Amino acid sequence: MVNWLRSSRTAQWILTVVRVWLGVQWALDGWSKITMDGGFSAAGLIQSALKNPVQAPNGPAFPWFTEFLKLTTNNGHSTDFYSFLVAWGELLVGLGLIFGTLTLAAAFFGLAMNFTYLMAGVISVNPTYILLEFLILIAGFNAAKIGLDYWVTPIFRRWRGQKAD
Repeated sequence: MVNWLRSSRTAQWILTVVRVWLGVQWALDGWSKITMDGGFSAAGLIQSALKNPVQAPNGPAFPWFTEFLKLTTNNGHSTDFYSFLVAWGELLVGLGLIFGTLTLAAAFFGLAMNFTYLMAGVISVNPTYILLEFLILIAGFNAAKIGLDYWVTPIFRRWRGQKAD
């Protein structure tokens, strides 16, 4: 399966459709947050995560994440940085996936945001996005050959002194 994802022309086209669809979802979410009347605020999500940490059968499943949020947001009172990061992060991940530019970085940061949302207690579409982003990461360069990475990746590899595909 991994070999097929990494080398098949059919996988290339399937992954392109998946990548663009996922990118549109991310970009629309990010754009709606950026253009929202009054601006987007992550305060509600963060305060909810602090008040109701994700529970496992024997207690909080992610006490370290709750502590991390408390520390970085002054107990949920300073959320402007996260509001900015979420809105622009979603838009940039979406654009990277749509255009196939820095695709693997976009998929990685999308994956990081999805896991962060899960740790904050938001299920929503996150498991679906995580699965699709893992497929993109496993496929590697094949997921971005039909995109701007076809031209961008060889340039980066030359700068790093690596052989281009």
